Order: sequence, then structure tokens, then C-alpha cells
Amino acid sequence: MTWWQALIAAGAVPGSGGKGDEPGAADHADLVEGSELTTHPVGDHNAQIPAVVSFLNGIERWHVVAYDGVAQVVSAFVAAAVRRRDKHGVLHTSVERSRAFAIAPLQSMSPALRQILEQSGADVEPMDGALAGQPARYLEQVESTVRRVRAHLEREIAEACIDKLGGDEWLVLDGLLSRSPSVARHPRALGVIKSHGAQFLEGRGLERALTLPAGHRTSVFAVRGGHTRTEVYSWYLRLWPWEGNDLFYGLLRIEARAHPDTVARASDLSGWLFAERAPLATPAARWDRLLYPLHHVEEYLKALAPRDIRSHRASRLPRTGT
Repeated sequence: MTWWQALIAAGAVPGSGGKGDEPGAADHADLVEGSELTTHPVGDHNAQIPAVVSFLNGIERWHVVAYDGVAQVVSAFVAAAVRRRDKHGVLHTSVERSRAFAIAPLQSMSPALRQILEQSGADVEPMDGALAGQPARYLEQVESTVRRVRAHLEREIAEACIDKLGGDEWLVLDGLLSRSPSVARHPRALGVIKSHGAQFLEGRGLERALTLPAGHRTSVFAVRGGHTRTEVYSWYLRLWPWEGNDLFYGLLRIEARAHPDTVARASDLSGWLFAERAPLATPAARWDRLLYPLHHVEEYLKALAPRDIRSHRASRLPRTGT
């Protein structure tokens, strides 16, 4: 019997619901390539793909498993892994970590249920009891907590990975390179961001970025502020045509260390990443923005995730028996 099944057996009401993804933020950017933001063709026909590359990705799952009155008790799981592609193109897991934990407003729980949870041995992230009576705000805080735990896990293994990279090896991670100063300053580390909640450009520059043709990149700009703790250089790269879809279709933002070499190599690096779009990362919902090796790591982690934590909200419709 799991810790949350013990809570339900003791009188907690079974719950249903989960959510997960990445937040956005407003940041400041300064152009470091040219006098205005322009577009540059990259293509993949001459892409110089490094012989050995490590790919880092993570997953998060959380699910409301019980109610103590209106207090929602959540079961959560985060995991991250680095899979290293050798010179033969074979991926091997080099680092892997995970954490399964409960999220609960301990101070707002009934004494009996709180005692069961605390004595179960479950890893618990306590929540502010004042939010227990505000379900919407509470779940927002749950989501923020899960993302924080995942980001910490990914940062730890990214830092462990770069310490072991060979002289010609690269690390490509899904998400912000700039969360870790040591990773952000590494000459052979790239962050691939597929969510675009943060706005870096404006006016004509923004229009050019959002209507970027497939196989093209924007000029490089420096990013600082917001979620970014260390300055990095960044640019947008389009993997697939957006026409007939939406402006974010196939659009990535790349982060690399803030160094003149990054500007000089931006087109070559983009050509390499453009080549990594094949084979298609289906059936992932955002396959158009997901490099296949990162998708491979994600699928690997999904196979290891507990089956009792769903990644999507269950239907609220009543069962009719038909």
C-alpha cells in the first residue's frame, strides 16, 4: 500500500488531477550580431555534427491523489537523465536521477491523516496551509513546486555532466542553459528552449523572429534578467515551416555561452541542430519543436515513471456504463 492509498483508507477522499510544463518570463536582450536583427540560412546539408554528444532532458508528473476536507494532497514525480551518443550513434545512459514525493499542506491536515503521511516515510514538500482553502492558487503553487524540484534536479546532473565531458564532446539540454553559471559558461553546452512564454524582442525584430523561414536562424542577441541568472547568447531557429500552422510551430530558441566564438559559430551550430530534427519526434505533442535525441531521453524517462501518477487531468464527466 502506498502512502496516498493509506490516506484514502483512513478516510481521505480520493482525488483526480495533474498538470505540468514550463513557465515563461519577461527578459531583456541586446543584439550582439550586426546592427539589426536579421535572418540567416543554415540548412543541414553541410552540418558538422559532433562525434559524441550528451543529451539531457527531464519529465515531471503530479496528481491530486486525496482530499482532506478541501486540502489537496498531491503525489509528484520528477526525473532527469543524460544519454550520451557515442561515435557509432548509439545512446547510453550516463547520468539518471529521480525523486518521488508528496506535496501537502501539513498544517491544515487533520491530525490523523497528517500522522499517517508523516509516518509513511514519504518524502514530503510542505505547502502553505493558508492556500488550502483556495484550490486554484494552491494548484498553481503545486505546479511551481514541481517545476522547482525538476529544475534543481536537471541543474545538478547538467553540472555533473560537464565535469566529465571529453575535449570534443558537447552537452545539449532541453531548457534554459542559464540556470547554472558553470553550465552557461561552458564552451560546448547548448540549451534548446521550445516554450516561448518569455518575450525578448520587439517591433521589427520580433516580427522577423516569429516569421522566420524553416532552415533559418535570427541574429544572435545577449539575454539577461528574468529567469536568467547568468548572461548567455541566444538566437531563434526554425525547424519546420510555420505557414498554415502558427507562429511558434517549429520554432526553437537556442542558448549558448556569452562569447564571440558563439556568434562566429551560430550558423554551424544551427545547421547541426537543424539536422537533429530527424527522425520525427512523434507521437510527442510538440514534435515540431523537439529534437529527436531529446525526445529519446524523454521517452526513456517516461518508461521509468510510476504508473500511478498520470500526466494529464482525468475526465470530470460522470461514468454512464455505456
